[in-house]
Amino acid sequence: MVRMLSTLAAALFVAAVSALPASPVEVAERAVCTNSATSRDCWTDGFDINTNFYLETPDTGVEREYWLSVEETDCAPDGVVRKCQTLNGTIPGPLLTADWGDTLTIHVINNLSDNGTSVHWHGIRQLNSSEMDGVPGVTQCPIAPGDTMTYSYRLRQYGSTWYHSHFTFQLAEGVFGPLVINGPASANYDEDLGLLFLQDWSHTPILELWGRSPGNPFTLDNLLINGTNTFTDADGVTTGSKHEVVVEKGKTYRMRVINVAVDGFFDFHIDGHNFTVIATDLVPVQPFQVESIQIGIGQRYDIVFTADADEDNYWIRSGWNTNCQAIGNNGDVSGNGTAILRYDASSTADPTTEDTVGIMSTCFDEDRTHLVPILNVNVTNLSEIVVQDLGLTTAIKGYLTWTLNTSTLYLDWLEPSLKQVHDHNTSYFQEENIVSVGDGFAADDWVVLVIDTSTIGVNHPMHLHGHDFFILGQAANTAYPGPADFNFDNPTRRDVAVLPANGYLAIAFQLDNPGTWLVHCHIAWHTGEGLAMQFVESADAALTSGALANWDNAAWDGYGAGTCSNWADYVGVEVWPQDDSGI
Repeated sequence: MVRMLSTLAAALFVAAVSALPASPVEVAERAVCTNSATSRDCWTDGFDINTNFYLETPDTGVEREYWLSVEETDCAPDGVVRKCQTLNGTIPGPLLTADWGDTLTIHVINNLSDNGTSVHWHGIRQLNSSEMDGVPGVTQCPIAPGDTMTYSYRLRQYGSTWYHSHFTFQLAEGVFGPLVINGPASANYDEDLGLLFLQDWSHTPILELWGRSPGNPFTLDNLLINGTNTFTDADGVTTGSKHEVVVEKGKTYRMRVINVAVDGFFDFHIDGHNFTVIATDLVPVQPFQVESIQIGIGQRYDIVFTADADEDNYWIRSGWNTNCQAIGNNGDVSGNGTAILRYDASSTADPTTEDTVGIMSTCFDEDRTHLVPILNVNVTNLSEIVVQDLGLTTAIKGYLTWTLNTSTLYLDWLEPSLKQVHDHNTSYFQEENIVSVGDGFAADDWVVLVIDTSTIGVNHPMHLHGHDFFILGQAANTAYPGPADFNFDNPTRRDVAVLPANGYLAIAFQLDNPGTWLVHCHIAWHTGEGLAMQFVESADAALTSGALANWDNAAWDGYGAGTCSNWADYVGVEVWPQDDSGI
């Protein structure tokens, strides 16, 4: 692991950043404007699309309160019945929605009979609220069966995201749902269609597949769009139904497209309609028009399209990329997973449109030259580079695991990393994969994480908690060359980016959010196989002025609700002991 810059690298950085303007960029005084179909760039009270949301948040004084029950139910999203784990009995779970600046308070009740659980709020910055991030073994203990935990945090970003369990493979069993934070947008539209979930689906519970052969990936059976699809079995019997979207000729619509797959990429497109991308993850971008977009696991693309085609029925194609991962007995004859766009709500006919776009031959991110953030922020004041080499081994756990600098992540659910920070413990075990950054540096300093996979021919969608990250470098079939070619000038930023096969990914984040933050591959198999690490960021600041400043031991133990004590009591009688990384 490289923790210090060489003399040459340091000189290159001085040359690279000395000419850049201070970060973040200041914006001019704004007039009050109203958000409407013709002025989506406006918000309210002087806040708009140009506001620096890393520094400014509307003071709404509003708290939005929700209750989520994690429970086991029978489900049949494509007509094939199996046991699922759900939120409030549905896949996806219920929509959580709020405005930029609101406080979300969510009570999560574990009604599973023999599993712990947690809920992570994907992409939410959690500024000075690391304890609300929802990762067992990192920021909390698991929620025991019959127990309840309350998450509460301020929404300092806006846009499209999701929430999901971070306990073993529960996400793949159905424990996820949409989270929409209303705010300004970089293009106008008439109506918001909400989130559109693209998903692969197994007819055998994922936990059962993993139990049969830990460490091995499996080919799943079908594809879903917003939790539904058809399936044709070996006897030719078709069950299930298609998701349908109804539009009105001439209107413009916003759609928030997200990949929640276990393992795979989608090349999303709509027959007969181009669309404009206006945001990536929770970052508004300069609008650009495309006919298809490739989406890695955990990524979101907000798109705007106009219903300007002939009034007919059209296939919406998730565009499953078989070059990235195979699919099993897919009941969708297109091979892509489809939904239906209708101009006439009374129509029941299947579309007859043909796919004129197809899928890509690669599994990668959208060209970064297209993903230009509206808010111009440059990377300056670099404090250190952390380099991690990716590897594979069976020697650590007895099954295939991924390593970063020869260590596979394996967490102790009863000793979360944030609790260790609270207890002033810095003697971390190797398998916690912890890197400490930030102490001794200012909040406007930056850290770069480089993951080098030059010996591994697999793509990995990497997600960082607690921050948007800035992509300084990203290349396939190239060993990490050093920092000389990094881009510091308003780089693409998001919260999931592809670590390319036989290549490297270099991402930067500012040391402005003390706490403990997970970095992990969002392929479910790889997460279970330990492809993850943690940052303990500015531990001293977390204890003196951040999330832990006013905590005592009772506060730590589930924020007064006894989460860790209740989990400790459950461990003695648990049905399924931990057999993966824990996340």
